[in-house]
Amino acid sequence: MMNRYDPATVEAKWQQRWEERGTHRVDLHAAQRPFYMLMMFPYPSAEGLHVGHAFAFPGADIFGRFRRLQGYDVFEPMGYDAFGIHSENYALKVGVNPARLIPKTIGNFGRQLRRLGLMLNWDQAVDTTSPDYYRWTQWIFLQLYKHGLAVRKKAPVNWCPACQTVLANEQVIDGYCERHGDTLVEQRYLEQWFFTITKYAQRLLDHLDWIDWSETTKTAQRNWIGRSEGAEIDFPLADDGSRTIRVFTTRPDTLFGATYMVLAPEHTLVPLITAPGQRAAVDAYRERVARMDLISRRAVKEKTGVFTGAYAINPVNQQRIPIWIADYVLAEYGTGAIMAVPAHDERDFEFARAFDLPIRRVIAAEGAEPDTPLEHAYDGSGRLVNSGDFDGMDAERGKRAITDWLAARGCGAARVEYRLHDWCVSRQRYWGPPIPMIYCDACGIVPVPEADLPVRLPEIEDFRPDASGVAPLARVESFYRVPCPQCGKPARRETDVSDTFLDSAWYFLRYPSAQRAEVAFDPELTKRWLPVDMYIGGNEHAVLHLLYSRFLTMALHDLGLLPFDEPFKKFRAHGLIIKDGAKMSKSRGNVVTPDLYIEQHGADVFRLYMMFLGPYQDGGDFRDEGIAGVRRFLEGVWKAIHDRDPERTLPDALRRAAHKTIRKVGDDLEGLRYNTAIAALMSLLNEVRRQGPADRWLSEAMVLMLAPFAPHIAEELWEILGHRESIFASRWPAYDEALTRDQVIELAVQVNGKVRGRIHVAADEAEDAVIARALADAAVQSAIAGKPIKRRVVVPGRLVSLVV
Repeated sequence: MMNRYDPATVEAKWQQRWEERGTHRVDLHAAQRPFYMLMMFPYPSAEGLHVGHAFAFPGADIFGRFRRLQGYDVFEPMGYDAFGIHSENYALKVGVNPARLIPKTIGNFGRQLRRLGLMLNWDQAVDTTSPDYYRWTQWIFLQLYKHGLAVRKKAPVNWCPACQTVLANEQVIDGYCERHGDTLVEQRYLEQWFFTITKYAQRLLDHLDWIDWSETTKTAQRNWIGRSEGAEIDFPLADDGSRTIRVFTTRPDTLFGATYMVLAPEHTLVPLITAPGQRAAVDAYRERVARMDLISRRAVKEKTGVFTGAYAINPVNQQRIPIWIADYVLAEYGTGAIMAVPAHDERDFEFARAFDLPIRRVIAAEGAEPDTPLEHAYDGSGRLVNSGDFDGMDAERGKRAITDWLAARGCGAARVEYRLHDWCVSRQRYWGPPIPMIYCDACGIVPVPEADLPVRLPEIEDFRPDASGVAPLARVESFYRVPCPQCGKPARRETDVSDTFLDSAWYFLRYPSAQRAEVAFDPELTKRWLPVDMYIGGNEHAVLHLLYSRFLTMALHDLGLLPFDEPFKKFRAHGLIIKDGAKMSKSRGNVVTPDLYIEQHGADVFRLYMMFLGPYQDGGDFRDEGIAGVRRFLEGVWKAIHDRDPERTLPDALRRAAHKTIRKVGDDLEGLRYNTAIAALMSLLNEVRRQGPADRWLSEAMVLMLAPFAPHIAEELWEILGHRESIFASRWPAYDEALTRDQVIELAVQVNGKVRGRIHVAADEAEDAVIARALADAAVQSAIAGKPIKRRVVVPGRLVSLVV
């Protein structure tokens, strides 16, 4: 027995013993109360674990250990999201092939994760770069392809000049690459592979109403999916009634104010409708716009455009309105055409001013004169004016009425649009799973036969990407030249690799079946363990990993491969750790790595300190001076257990304090309120110091409550208390509800809203007796000064209010 708390000795001992005993393993087939506890697996970067991991992972581990003490069979796996740009860029930086480099970084991560004392089941670990894993990533791609959910199409895509690859829309933040915050993304028209996530837009949206997730995450997904209700409207061409221009608008109530139309320069109708006299100007403008990338077109301030010489008919008033082309209308958004309502849209207003086009007000705010000249577009609510039979209607009612009018005449219909676009999964990089498709001149696109999976990524030295848009594997003839699986003629492999977010969109399905080589996910194990019971991770993945995981789960469910269509029963987003009031970054030089702190103070102290920084779902500010107090707390617990008196009868006040703490800590753990749970444990230790020593029951209860936070010291103290089994084979301490209620409580007494005194009463004191005691207080009598009391109110447990 050690007389002094020595974290290094204690932690080395218990990490070795956990490994020898298989303490963290769970029988996946025989578990009676399965609980799947998942934390987001990390990119194994060169720097190793940082303080963000040391906040996120222990926070998830604490909840998993708490569930285990409640009697659940907890499965807590870990793996490595090791493909992708993050890993490849580091390999490029140091000049080492990622196939040789990444195993080393994974090894370092594994060492650090073990030091944190996490309850990880390493037997079920996954590595996305292993052929045993990405074989099934490719298999999933093929399943989606078979059912029309993976398609190859030419479309405008986001190109990052720094990454030298295509990015999904979700990886572009305000026009910049999410990985390179100072790199403006370009737009290119390329043929790429897409997953048709848009088919699931409404379902993804509807499920947000009931899934048990952090509200911030659900809000981010709602905004990204971006449901818009409006109308599709057909505008006939004035001189060719057989042709129409279709637009989508969220403001059909403004249709009477449409005074011109604008087509994207790329719109297929432009060459067909342009008048001969405008042909040269239109062609020149289209050629100029074709040289612009779409990001630049969105950002351009100056309004430019060219009249086509053609006219359309506004279907509600039969007026001829001119058709223009302009760079501010984009072919890939909506229908590539808009009805321009300059009185109620600022872009249209500026364009109309620039080209002297009519501006007609059709929505008037309350009290506004309908014919007052506009200085700016008005996009608010109000009543319809200059709108024929619809005049005087509220704008919201006008939307429905005008849409119904259009539908009845066959020139419009209600429609829902979404901001969400299909997920581009092609990447022109080296470090990723090859997309399992083959191109044959005779047979077209041919999927790789499932029996031939995995399509292995060859180790090549020339893996640097370039600006051509062609992947490095296209330089490896031995890889891409293959016979067609259908006709046997010479064919060519796809040389793009898939987005790393495809790897992480399904990894949670693989964990229980990681030992099964013949299936992606074993049906029996999947049904027993999934969906995930609790998932904890960063909210920065709200519209990337989390949205993609939901889509893929829904798709696999619809294909009959999964018995559920939401992946995570509960998701909670943890907060962000800052350092001395500032966000951590390499440029500031304030990044904290956990190794030094664990070396100096031990993992248990570090875990407790990280959780004590602030609310887990909010984050906190890492300041070195705070860690010493946590170390003193654990030393205090160590001493209290050594100084216990097993035969002592606890004083009533200490026993009540213990029962209150058990309830408080259990409730706080359930709500991830770790900082307040730790504060409650510290308060209980102070009571033990003041009224102690602790008896055997209180000693065990203290150690059990500490165990999720500081598992190594808890195991050691549990052994000191005479137990041979791991503390995590025991159960969370029970409390007596009656002993958690205060016998005597303090109430404030207010007179006309001001606190004039305080009284102490029994917790179950009758209301009349409480008021009598309040009126007997000398300070309250002085405040009343003999005046008649008009009202007496007792707020249980808080105050007495007297109005005189």
